[in-house]
Amino acid sequence: QVRLVESGGGLVQTGGSLRLSCAASMRTFSNYIMAWFRQAPGKERESITTISWNGYTYYSDSVKGRFTISRDNAKNTVYLQMDSLKPEDTAFYYCAAKRVGGQYDYWGQGTQVTVSS
Repeated sequence: QVRLVESGGGLVQTGGSLRLSCAASMRTFSNYIMAWFRQAPGKERESITTISWNGYTYYSDSVKGRFTISRDNAKNTVYLQMDSLKPEDTAFYYCAAKRVGGQYDYWGQGTQVTVSS
């Protein structure tokens, strides 16, 4: 059974940085596209960044230039480096996994990120 476990959330001031980690349990981690989503109170969940098995990345306009996704296939872990944080980045952050051509079937429990002004 696939498990995704996020860590690294917390409270940070505007302009600060946080690094989220997502440890995955699947044996063929490198075959999965990994993503970070976030959901703020009263808002829909949004996809903010993805990374393919070979490192190809996508960023939403809301985080482009400030957030960096990376993965370590040897450690079955995906990371989200968040810099220049803004109050509007406050949300619950989730990592998710899918196979190529599939849906995001696997989700972590999420971690809270709060940016104070």
